[in-house]
Amino acid sequence: MSISSDGLRDVVLVVVLLIALVVLVTLVVTRRRLLFRNRSADGSDGAAEAPQAAVVVHGKKIDDRDARRRQIEVLSGRLGWRAPVWLETTAQDPGRGQTEKAVADGASVVIAFGGDGTTRVVAGALAGTGVPMGLLPAGTGNLLARNLGIPPNRLESSLHIALTGRNRTIDVGHVELAEAQGTPPRLESFLVMSGLGFDAEVMATTAPELKKKIGWAAYVVAGFSRLRGRRTPVTMRVDDGPVQQRKIRAVVVGNVGMLQGGIQLMPGALPDDGWLDVVVVSPRGMTGWLPVLGAVLTRRNHATVEHFRCRTIEIHADKPMFAQLDGDPAGKAQSLRARVAPLALIVRVPG
Repeated sequence: MSISSDGLRDVVLVVVLLIALVVLVTLVVTRRRLLFRNRSADGSDGAAEAPQAAVVVHGKKIDDRDARRRQIEVLSGRLGWRAPVWLETTAQDPGRGQTEKAVADGASVVIAFGGDGTTRVVAGALAGTGVPMGLLPAGTGNLLARNLGIPPNRLESSLHIALTGRNRTIDVGHVELAEAQGTPPRLESFLVMSGLGFDAEVMATTAPELKKKIGWAAYVVAGFSRLRGRRTPVTMRVDDGPVQQRKIRAVVVGNVGMLQGGIQLMPGALPDDGWLDVVVVSPRGMTGWLPVLGAVLTRRNHATVEHFRCRTIEIHADKPMFAQLDGDPAGKAQSLRARVAPLALIVRVPG
């Protein structure tokens, strides 16, 4: 039996229509499945797929918090992120509990919004979790941000880095501070510098009102009034080396090397080299600070400025000395033990 050309044409047309109908039905069903899958608990479509940050904010460091929060939400939306979770620190919890909650809730990045102290606490909770830390530097020093190329007090630029920058894995310093020989030590973390002596004393005695007025220059003003002072006898052990004796005004253990104004206290120090850099300063009297200043500014060696590089260091003083952690006063301590945790923290940096 033969089929006419008209009949063949009709058969082909029916087959084409059937195929088109099957394709259309498949597309509709697939689209509905995707919409259902992407529908969040609050009924919004697709929003659950967008990443979300958590902002751990030191409220006292931020002027007009509500305006800054709205600004961050708008900028996050423009970058394809959901409005971030906003977690404020308290006097009882300066950021650790808030950070742990953010990680448990699945934040894609945890952003420290404050000074070096807030950054230090957030980093201590994030280390080893694999969750990146972003920085919105809003303090006086902002030393970690400066060393990583993140602009201080420029919210839009730093938020863009926190959400879209590249990941850089850096070291974390861990330190044990004991107030006196035989007392249980406090366990702390640091990202910038920890130390005993002159620099810690300056930080502890700088007036907060002066810091608000003139910023980090307030430390310079306070430092001049503390230049006169006696050296403190200490014993020191670097890694597995012999015990050494010194008379010092200050010892600084650093993960990065640059201070405010671009001054390199520890030339060559890198935050991801797996080492701690140590500076021991031992000037005699007021005039002894001149060669110290010259050695720091010119990056030349001098008998009163010693540099070490190590993985661990122990320092025991004859009497309690002022201590500091990333520029924040940490009371007094008679002993300090520091070690490095290589590549323990992921930080968002400029891409």
